[in-house]
Amino acid sequence: MTVYLVGAGPGDPGLLTLRGAEVLRLADVVVHDRLSAVELLELAPDTAERIDVGKAPRHHRMTQDDINALLVERGLTGQTVVRLKGGDPFVFARGSEEAHALAAAGVPYEVVPGITSALAVPAYGGIPVTQRFSSTSFTVVTGHEDPSSGDGTVDWGAVANTGGTLVILMGVGRWPQIAERLLAAGRSPETPAAAVRWGSRPNQHTVRATLATLADHPLEAPSVIVVGQVAAEDLNWFEGRPLFGRTVVVTRARAQASAFAHELRSLGASVIEAPTIEVVDPSDGGAALRAAVDELSSGTGAYDWLVVTSVNGVERTFDHLPDARVLAGVRVAAVGTATAEALAARRIVADLVPERFVAEGLIEAFPAPPPEGGRVLLARAEVARTELPDALRAMGWEVPDVAAYRAAPAAVADEVAERIAAADAVTFTSSSTVTNLVAAVGADRVPPVVASIGPVTTATARKLGLEVTVEATPHTTEALLAALVEALPPAVP
Repeated sequence: MTVYLVGAGPGDPGLLTLRGAEVLRLADVVVHDRLSAVELLELAPDTAERIDVGKAPRHHRMTQDDINALLVERGLTGQTVVRLKGGDPFVFARGSEEAHALAAAGVPYEVVPGITSALAVPAYGGIPVTQRFSSTSFTVVTGHEDPSSGDGTVDWGAVANTGGTLVILMGVGRWPQIAERLLAAGRSPETPAAAVRWGSRPNQHTVRATLATLADHPLEAPSVIVVGQVAAEDLNWFEGRPLFGRTVVVTRARAQASAFAHELRSLGASVIEAPTIEVVDPSDGGAALRAAVDELSSGTGAYDWLVVTSVNGVERTFDHLPDARVLAGVRVAAVGTATAEALAARRIVADLVPERFVAEGLIEAFPAPPPEGGRVLLARAEVARTELPDALRAMGWEVPDVAAYRAAPAAVADEVAERIAAADAVTFTSSSTVTNLVAAVGADRVPPVVASIGPVTTATARKLGLEVTVEATPHTTEALLAALVEALPPAVP
């Protein structure tokens, strides 16, 4: 029975603290606001209840009193409750009000500090809040005072004369009046000023002006306003990334999408993870694979080669191998570096990796069987092209073509489909991802830039009426990222 008041940071999900992530994974209930990154909600168990109490200017889903009552009610039930708040819960976030309510009701609580937007957002906007010789102090002040406080509690004259950097939170709606008070108190009209909207997020936008002219620009909440000499700095590390401002759809299976999505986000993209396939057991429940692996493991020399064509094929096959040592005397071939790396993670070095990461490349590089013949175990997807086993058999190899897994279509929610239609680009890493996405949303709602991992995937896309913008060379996710960067320059604010 604990309520955790957790600071979610300013928006970038990577800025959540380790302690924050830890308690989210324990949550029975997550009470979150609109400034919390959606990705953070995925850290909570699937069974956790998620309650949106987000507040927007002039629109509150719940009053603060109602939120306090909700936290008390759920805390008293014995549930583990995470109150996920943007920034830090004790920096203009009403965390203290929630803590008081919990304490009065006898509900145990813990405060998990977060990275405040007062520091993080200027940093993401390329603005240091302090700088040697020019700004040796900073003041954080709210621009959104309690309406019951009459004329307000902020002494803007004193604030104006601190001499350092001013960081103003929740000040967009009252910025003209705030600027007027600062000017009246003696701040120079030429003092640099900047506003950073949606700081640390892929849709971040920074406006630079002066104290006298910032109000002439269209400012929107939520924005952090910075006033002082440091506001003239433009250390543009975040908005200058190659895919900044672009939205990219990732269609890989969920288990493999995260790493690829992480790379896209590191390049500045907003990512829609829309897995169109899920890797499941083949139709026979894996009986044929288990039988083949048992034969492979028998020590009778039943196979000369093991051929795997994907990471999924490696994982499924090796899940049934009792010991890697049973492969002694068996040569192993892998299509593509990712597949070879998956083997390496199992302490197996591939004997053959073709230069071209497609079945045709393996066919070209594969040796002829010995005079007495030989056997190749091909472990791959249940539905796959026949070119590889047909060519190996034509060379004289005996080839049991065993289904290691099945790529089943994954449903795409209606709200995700709407976001996909508005995205800038989509990445396809297999024919099945193309087929399933088109079936789920329609060819007319596929984003305009289509990035394909290789010729087989490209052919499927074109067959379904899509125009392929770029194709990775070589056929790896790393090359796919590079091709996408070349085809999709940063968005213009």
